[in-house]
Amino acid sequence: MPVWFTSDTHFGDSRVLRIDKRPYPDLAAHDAALIAAWSAVVKPEDEVWHLGDFALGPSDTSIAEILAYLPGTKHLIVGNNDGPGTLRASDWTSVSHYAELTVDDRRLVLCHYAFRTWNGIGRGAINLHGHSHNRLKPIPRQYDVGIDAQGPAPVSLAAILASRRKRTAVHKSVEP
Repeated sequence: MPVWFTSDTHFGDSRVLRIDKRPYPDLAAHDAALIAAWSAVVKPEDEVWHLGDFALGPSDTSIAEILAYLPGTKHLIVGNNDGPGTLRASDWTSVSHYAELTVDDRRLVLCHYAFRTWNGIGRGAINLHGHSHNRLKPIPRQYDVGIDAQGPAPVSLAAILASRRKRTAVHKSVEP
């Protein structure tokens, strides 16, 4: 069963168009594009870990409808913008502030927030987070899985790890 990661979708939150300069003409287009991107990669039997800030602004009913429409077995790691409507939505398989799991033989530590250090860091554990909207300087074994860092669709661990290698290769190619 494939496992996917994402964060900071901010469904219904008009601030992301202005603050994060997401490339959508309006909030309806933003939300529709994120739903389409999710649905294009995630199958009903897949597992998705959403690392917080799912929605801010829509009614509890709208939040539940968006979540129910999205395929996959969905887990929420709570973010600072996840209100009662998001937390109570019945389509979450789990809701927690922190999780540790193993995917593709890699130990992962999941939280909405980036850590400076985390459990298992000295034994190769990887910290996946959101919250920073691709504004933090990367450190070894730590990855922002938010849509501002990884794109509008949930991503696999392999794609997350490759994203750092691609950035490093680009930076090396432009250095004198």
